[in-house]
Amino acid sequence: MTVHHQVLAGRYEVRELIGRGGMAEVHLGYDTRLNRVVAIKLLRSDIAGDATFQERFRREAQSAAALNHPSIVAVYDSGEEVFTQADGSIKQVPYIVMEYVEGHTVRELLGDGEAVPISEAVEIVTGVLDALEYSHRAGIVHRDIKPGNIMLTSTGMVKVMDFGIARAMEDSAATVTQQHAVVGTAQYLSPEQARGEIVDTRSDLYSTGCLLYELLTGRPPFTGDSAVAIAYQHVREIPKPPSAIAADIPESLDRVVLKALAKSRDDRYQDAAHMRTELAAAARGMSVAAPAVDSWQEADPTTVVQDRKTTATPPTPGPPAPPVPAPHTPSPQAPDEPEPRRYTWVWALLIVLAASTVVVGVLMANGVIGGPGKPTVAPSTGPTAAAVPDVSGKSEDDARKAIEALGLVYAKGSDVASDTIDSGLAVSSEPGAGTSLVVGKTVTVHFSSGSAMVDVPDVSGKSQADARSILTKAGLVVGDVTSEDSPGVKNGDVIRTDPVSGTSVQRGSSVSLVVASGRVTVPGVKGMKEDEASDALRQAGLTVKIVTKATTNQDEDGKVIEVSPEDKTVDSGTTVTITIGAYQAPPSPSATATTQAAQPKQGGEASGQPPKSTKNP
Repeated sequence: MTVHHQVLAGRYEVRELIGRGGMAEVHLGYDTRLNRVVAIKLLRSDIAGDATFQERFRREAQSAAALNHPSIVAVYDSGEEVFTQADGSIKQVPYIVMEYVEGHTVRELLGDGEAVPISEAVEIVTGVLDALEYSHRAGIVHRDIKPGNIMLTSTGMVKVMDFGIARAMEDSAATVTQQHAVVGTAQYLSPEQARGEIVDTRSDLYSTGCLLYELLTGRPPFTGDSAVAIAYQHVREIPKPPSAIAADIPESLDRVVLKALAKSRDDRYQDAAHMRTELAAAARGMSVAAPAVDSWQEADPTTVVQDRKTTATPPTPGPPAPPVPAPHTPSPQAPDEPEPRRYTWVWALLIVLAASTVVVGVLMANGVIGGPGKPTVAPSTGPTAAAVPDVSGKSEDDARKAIEALGLVYAKGSDVASDTIDSGLAVSSEPGAGTSLVVGKTVTVHFSSGSAMVDVPDVSGKSQADARSILTKAGLVVGDVTSEDSPGVKNGDVIRTDPVSGTSVQRGSSVSLVVASGRVTVPGVKGMKEDEASDALRQAGLTVKIVTKATTNQDEDGKVIEVSPEDKTVDSGTTVTITIGAYQAPPSPSATATTQAAQPKQGGEASGQPPKSTKNP
């Protein structure tokens, strides 16, 4: 369908094609009402004609438009447009108007099959987890996290695209057998998606684990000839640790990846914040709470099946059987008894004895059987398991008491950001609330470090040192510091921040400072009245000196006729001299003549007329 030069909703110009996927085409667009460049996504005509899909798409587009986060590509608008086809038929096509992001996708970054540096991989996935933490709190599961849906802007920011669209595609009955629809994403499907089960936020974390795996190794955890083959591996197989492919990957990072890729949702990270915290710790070389790599192999379902098959054959024998006599030696005790049968009984007896020993040992270890002389079953003296209590919103002391009261061991985990729970109160636990746990096992509690979003504080007029302290306490990082001329601001003090004060940003974001250079430009005050010129110069941070000068121009009376220095950049506080005109009327011609006549003639003494003496009155 050709849509070039079309206008949607009377305002969005559809321009050149800039991207194409299995489900939609993305065009460069222009919003004529707001005068800004946008991206316009039009769903393919073969899918857009489905009424169910259109309804799902409409609801999901509305949900996605409600997401406002720096790591999520913003959705500005959505709707349906009627197009006339080449054959004259009319078709209604849904569209979404999105933020236009200059940059490239992670799929392009991984196009050559090469891994990216560990620090870059961690930075990209951290951005994705930031976006997922926000969307999951809003009740939206992405369902299609993959390299093609992650944008890297020209400034290095991470942007996640297509929130909500993936859910609409799933609700329209797309499955892994529809290769035109989902083959491209089968490598990032969670096991529950592959089985066609209902997904939740932890499904997104599994897909994020697949993304992290590919960034670290250059290839996804599972590959195959078909989507079904890949989906089978997601359900049944344990991937190789990333370090088996790239030797420079630390063991702690292996742990984080394999925990994210756990087959059971309960074994994965329970939310994006915990995964982000562990990922950051692993990247810094710190220890993580994720299980050891070998423990996942032990839990491999295929391994369990093989173990069960093995138990069908005789187990490893206990003590060696007595030596079998040589074939040519007759047995005097039982000449009619075949040799194999006699030793079969011996083996059977040994197996029974060994099994009995194991059973008795297990029963004694669990307190079911008492000590010597107590052959009867003794009643349990206390519970052997307890449900992990819900400690959300509790103080550390209360959380500890609640856990230890059940016979469990309390441990404090790393802090996590939370917009709903105040700083210092418990956010969640590992294992989660309600999980049945053997008494004596450890429960790790994570506490809130405060909101994930903070407002940039107003530090204008503060010194750089004070501004840094205030921003750091707010959970922000000071970025670039630039200077500019600013009247009335002391040299080195903060003029403003970028983003400006009051802007809501993610905790840990960088805030740039603009400080006063201590230099100001002398404003043009010539021709102003004295008081106006003085005020303008003082507001510019300059000192004013006033002198007067006679002028015969009546228009210059009381006004600045000279400035020194003039139109120059000088240090703040510099003295600027302004000369104010003082009008004096020029003498008239008659007055000039009278004055000249009243003056004595030169050479009066030479004429013989002595001058008149002058007496004081």
